Amino acid sequence: MIKKFLDKLLGKPSAAKSAKPAAAAGHAVKADKAAKAGKPGAGAGGNLGKRVEVPVSEHRIDPSLLDERAVRVVQTLSDAGFEAYIVGGAVRDLLLGMRPKDFDVATNATPEQVKGLFRRAFIIGRRFRIVHVVYGRGREHEVIEVSTFRALLVNDDADQVAGNEKTSKAELAGKSHVVDAEGRVLRDNVWGPQIEDAARRDFTVNALYYDPQRELVVDYHGGLADAKKRVLRMIGDPETRYKEDPVRIVRAVRFAAKLGFELEAKTRAPVKACAQLLANVPSSRLFDEMIKLLQTGHSLASLEELRKQGLGRGVFPILDAMLNEQGELADGVRGKFIRMAFEDTDLRVSEGRGVSPSFMLACMLWFEVLERWNRIRESGEGAVPALAQAVDAVFDARIGDISGRGKLATDMREIWMMQPRFERRSGSGVYTLVEQPRYRAGFDFLRLRADAGEIEPALADWWEDFALGSDDERAALIEEVREAEKSTRRSGKVHQLPRKPAAEGADQAAAPDTFQEEAAPAKKRRRRRKPGAKSAGGNAAAQGTGAPESANREPRDDSAS
Repeated sequence: MIKKFLDKLLGKPSAAKSAKPAAAAGHAVKADKAAKAGKPGAGAGGNLGKRVEVPVSEHRIDPSLLDERAVRVVQTLSDAGFEAYIVGGAVRDLLLGMRPKDFDVATNATPEQVKGLFRRAFIIGRRFRIVHVVYGRGREHEVIEVSTFRALLVNDDADQVAGNEKTSKAELAGKSHVVDAEGRVLRDNVWGPQIEDAARRDFTVNALYYDPQRELVVDYHGGLADAKKRVLRMIGDPETRYKEDPVRIVRAVRFAAKLGFELEAKTRAPVKACAQLLANVPSSRLFDEMIKLLQTGHSLASLEELRKQGLGRGVFPILDAMLNEQGELADGVRGKFIRMAFEDTDLRVSEGRGVSPSFMLACMLWFEVLERWNRIRESGEGAVPALAQAVDAVFDARIGDISGRGKLATDMREIWMMQPRFERRSGSGVYTLVEQPRYRAGFDFLRLRADAGEIEPALADWWEDFALGSDDERAALIEEVREAEKSTRRSGKVHQLPRKPAAEGADQAAAPDTFQEEAAPAKKRRRRRKPGAKSAGGNAAAQGTGAPESANREPRDDSAS
């Protein structure tokens, strides 16, 4: 309040009216002087680049691929007297002829100034303060992320703390530029010119700006040429940039897998050595990056890229649970099950359908749950309590205390706990089960187990017929099971489902000792499908949703998608 009064008295512009707030100007000036003096910046190595304006005749971006709401945001900011561009991954995808999933905008307006121009806009984030401009409501809503041009800073001028985001909250309060002991940036909210904003971005193909009004691409670091050559090149010294933000290692893997790009030699060289720095990244952020790595339609390619870069194991505990020592999917049923789950997820993404992290994670951790479940049952615990204990143990070991764990745990637990219930096909419980909101997710999981060869396909077939059958057909199916039970009791024998060949013994040792009574041959029925739907086994149709699919939005990156 006092500062505002003094500024007004002295005729200084207020932060609300200045594209570069007074509180940030000091750091920005230092950064500008350092850059002009040739002193390395906070990652770009002092390389500010050179502004090159690329006309439409050269970049050939198709305007029909643009999002009209993103264009509207740029127009609104321009009309208010600010610079504004579509930026980052959206421009990269447009250059490659792809329709971007998300559109981000960069501007010289401050977050407060951006917020004031839109009816529904929210300032979010601590490490990077940005604005979410929201259009629409419910499942059809869209978020345009607007960031302010950031200054290229010198780490020597930053405040340094010994801890991280959680352990040093008090020290971080009120500060704009802070790093930890290893040089990892914990706060980066100092505004600067566009040329510095480009230099502090990670890869050249993500440091591109597009003006949809003039149809002009602004390129400072040869990103357009790298996009054409399909090369992923770090801006500045790669090792320094990885130390600033170790998550860039994961982003490099994700972009290489998603785009089919090769990491440039200097960009690739320090990856493996710097991977240990990921241990300092908050587990929630690393978990979000893993989800993006596996749920953007290129999960199998991402696994292969991790292995290629020497990161197959030791980065993500959840991946360690399903990969062998070489960082590859295991042989036999276990590997086949997970491979099919990933293929189904990639297919859904390519078709523009929603995917659920809980379904994918339930698949990834299933065989570890089975192993623990078996051990607990062997100690004398009942099947259902043993499964509940196994689920808790796996969550503690592989996921830990992350943001959103409660919702994930609930969804995954329902999918897993439903599996023993599928073995009981008599009584009123079968009707109750198919009416559960999460039934479709549980059944898709069962179908996947059957298709991978972990259980007999007859069980999944029975439930598919029951769920899609009429009242009379359902009654007939239950009667068949009853007759089979009577026949078994008269013979005094209970038959175990056949074991798989010895070659897959390792996987079968992990499977539960499920017993099923041998059913009498049933009349052949034509398998029914819901109109327009594919087999649940073929594409894990619901991906964890019993209700209509939700348009799940992947977590956002801090600079470019």
